[in-house]
Amino acid sequence: MTDADTSAATVPSVPYRPDPTGGCPHAAHARLLAEGRQVVPVVLPGEVPGAAVIGHEALKEFLTHPEVGKDVRHFAALHEGGVPEGWPLATFVRVRGMTTADGPDHRRLRSLVSRALTPRRVAELRPRVVALTTRLLDGLERRAVEGDGIVDLHRHFALPLPLSVIGELLGVGSAHLDRLHHLSIQLVSTDIDPQEALAANREMVALLTAVVEERRTAPGEDLTSALLAAREEDGDRLDAQELVGTLLLMIVAGHETTLNLIVNAVRALGAHPDQLDLVRRSRASWADVVEETLRWDGPVSLFPFRYPVRDIEIGGTVLRRGTPVLAGYSAAGRDPAAHGPDADRFRVAREPLARHLSLGHGAHFCPGAPLARMEAEVALGALFERFPGLRPVGADAELPRHPSFVGNGVLELPVRLGTAPRAR
Repeated sequence: MTDADTSAATVPSVPYRPDPTGGCPHAAHARLLAEGRQVVPVVLPGEVPGAAVIGHEALKEFLTHPEVGKDVRHFAALHEGGVPEGWPLATFVRVRGMTTADGPDHRRLRSLVSRALTPRRVAELRPRVVALTTRLLDGLERRAVEGDGIVDLHRHFALPLPLSVIGELLGVGSAHLDRLHHLSIQLVSTDIDPQEALAANREMVALLTAVVEERRTAPGEDLTSALLAAREEDGDRLDAQELVGTLLLMIVAGHETTLNLIVNAVRALGAHPDQLDLVRRSRASWADVVEETLRWDGPVSLFPFRYPVRDIEIGGTVLRRGTPVLAGYSAAGRDPAAHGPDADRFRVAREPLARHLSLGHGAHFCPGAPLARMEAEVALGALFERFPGLRPVGADAELPRHPSFVGNGVLELPVRLGTAPRAR
């Protein structure tokens, strides 16, 4: 329905405060779902009021609702002075790109990006991903031999793989990649000092502006060069802010989500060796592992923001016009109403009752989803083929978390490779 029905409940009065330090979200989300709450009020950093849609069916409805926008002009509190300077979520609001555009602007920006992410282009990238994966695995072997047998899979495998791929796709030189990753962490952090947030945003914009100038001077077969060409052919196609904003969003989303996906899958398989055994016995595939990880412990927890353009009813709850609403992907992935009474269990051979929403739904479905799936399948298959005895070291609960309730991941993953390096 379009307008809020008078019989619908307003958002419950007891708010949920997502952990800004990025603690594991699943227990809190399970409690909220057990209370029958599909939509919950939230208190965002800076005491900014908002809401989160956490139930699967409610989220599916919300993501395709015709009266919900992504453009910052709909964010009531921002225009009323209710959002503090240096707000840690400001990048998600102010950056100009696909994720903050509606209607024709969104279709225009998405069409330009989608040209670089066609199924054919993803297939062409696969040999490069395989070769890079092999090189990184060789590096893991060397580190295990030279050290105590324990290596950080996050730092030395799961991070450089998608970061290198997105860098190559965008034409970003390797000299910039480490700094871009560091700034990405800061930009999505919900536990950051306002001055640090402002500085990180300024540096990211400056660095990407330099990348644009590099590609303008020496264009190549990359997306940045293609976007520049599109802009020069038709000045209305892509302005300077949209160009930098598009690169920013693709750098952050293009490697952080795949990084979390690979790491979360290894963590899940380490905790569930019986599920890994199903893959080894060909009772499930690496594609099954990727999909179940996306559902059970997806790379994004609470994604900002969408705004009702008028009062609407979602899941029996009224969301008021202009409210900043988080999409509760990790909560929806474990919603028993959609995924059955064992939704909290990791089962790679699961017969899905509903398709997970972890890569979005509707017009804003992640255009990089085929690339992320391909990278994760290649990475996991090669990793466990090379190191069949690989296992995480230490307690999973003690791993340092990404300092954000937006992303769902950890900052390191020490593993023991488990076997002597095989003859090459």
